[in-house]
Amino acid sequence: MHALRSPRPRTRTGHRRCRPLTGLGLLAVAALLVPACSAQGASTAAGSTSTAAAQAVLTPLPTATPSALAPYYGQKLSWRDCGVPGFQCTTMKAPLDYAKPDGGDVRLAVARKKATGPGKRIGSLLVNPGGPGGSAIGYLQQYAGVGYPAPVRARYDMVAVDPRGVARSEPVECLDGPKMDAYTQTDVTPDDQREKTELVDAFKTFAEGCGADAPTLLRHVSTVEAARDMDILRALLGDEKLHYVGASYGTFLGATYAGLYPKRVGRLVLDGAMDPSLSARRMNLDQTKGFETAFQSFAKDCVRQSDCPLGGRGTTPAQVGRNLTAFFDRLDARPIPTGDADGRTLGESLATTGVIAAMYDESAWGELSEALTAAVKRGDGSGLLALSDSYYERDPDGRYSNLMFANAAVNCLDLPPSFDTPDQVTKAVPSFEAASPVFGEGLAWSSLNCAYWPVGPTGEPHRIEAKGAAPIVVVGTTRDPATPYRWARSLAGQLASGRLLTYEGDGHTAYGRGSSCIDTAIDTYLLRGTPPAKGKRCA
Repeated sequence: MHALRSPRPRTRTGHRRCRPLTGLGLLAVAALLVPACSAQGASTAAGSTSTAAAQAVLTPLPTATPSALAPYYGQKLSWRDCGVPGFQCTTMKAPLDYAKPDGGDVRLAVARKKATGPGKRIGSLLVNPGGPGGSAIGYLQQYAGVGYPAPVRARYDMVAVDPRGVARSEPVECLDGPKMDAYTQTDVTPDDQREKTELVDAFKTFAEGCGADAPTLLRHVSTVEAARDMDILRALLGDEKLHYVGASYGTFLGATYAGLYPKRVGRLVLDGAMDPSLSARRMNLDQTKGFETAFQSFAKDCVRQSDCPLGGRGTTPAQVGRNLTAFFDRLDARPIPTGDADGRTLGESLATTGVIAAMYDESAWGELSEALTAAVKRGDGSGLLALSDSYYERDPDGRYSNLMFANAAVNCLDLPPSFDTPDQVTKAVPSFEAASPVFGEGLAWSSLNCAYWPVGPTGEPHRIEAKGAAPIVVVGTTRDPATPYRWARSLAGQLASGRLLTYEGDGHTAYGRGSSCIDTAIDTYLLRGTPPAKGKRCA
């Protein structure tokens, strides 16, 4: 499924980059579409006895720290300069396998920016931008540590840990740059058996690369394990409670922490929430609907402009969608040049990824219109390629971050795959196309990626109640493309102390994106501990 992360900062006030993530142009989407939920993994780690996946509830861990974990909770952090002004870095250890704490360690990178004052320090505020696979440290240094409201940064040490397998924390690697280039260009709307075989082969090549790189670590990058790592860090920072802001997939990570350690919950903000009770296929289908909703908003805005490349004034959003689909079909038959130094052309897969990337943040709609104008009217695919590259975190030298690799590693471990065979996808395509005439077919096929993963899933869908936790603020945006609003309503309803805060608008996530109503409500909660009023809505 798509990567569930907050959108990358575009300006100092508009942060987040949570575009979808993972494999083939849309694999990035498919892997992301499958938010990581660990029910079986959660039940194994937390002792749940439920066998019905739909009714499984994440059970809290014992409040007393097991003696086998005492060395981890008792380690000392040695802080050093990060090379980024104002930030310090360190490394902590966590057990590779919590079921066998003496079986080896995983080393996790941590960064912080100490509270600036004035005002009494509240504690540490952990942040996570989502993914899975997004670098929390990168997010801290590029945005949260300098862009969060000054009063919040004054009273909290701003802290981030890259989860296991991500960025600076023993990153999973799967394919080199040239192989990833080939992978992202694979056709995810196969027209015949040959193209289906090529797509399956691409998924297998990606999975085999990940398995060859980290055969042991790949079994231990679940969300439950990452949440347990956060509790070790909480203790090492000297905090009795965990204060946390998580966006997109980061909401699942934060909710999982609350489910495992409800009595240690401090002030938790879960922005752009995921619903852990859903299967991977249902999540993918819901996200497909979400991207269609976002595209409809884009289409309505586009035709109000004098230079919309997909139709003039009076053109319906449905016709805009048909025009875009026709353009994708032309690219499928004949890719267009991009001027790329590595010779890449713009085919259907990269173009679709570029459009989807712009759906995460309405501030990108102008850039998307310009890119589509160049591609549709002048045969210049450079703009859409740039959007696609930003989505995949590919740099100008042809190197990819490990975002896509970690995304698949976590998602494929956290939930059973959406589909097991190409035949299952073929049967499901009509339902995905009904959800989104523009993106449905590609997103359905992208959801096949976990079927070939070298490690079996340890999770299953489950509810998170976190009974006994302090109030937890769950934020939902009504036209969020990547984490549909219904997910926020569901998670807030599951959590015993959940408090839903609604933003009526477009884009992925809400905090720090221009709504003073949302920002004030969250800042008040973080600084005073007072959650928003029940049913609070912001426009």
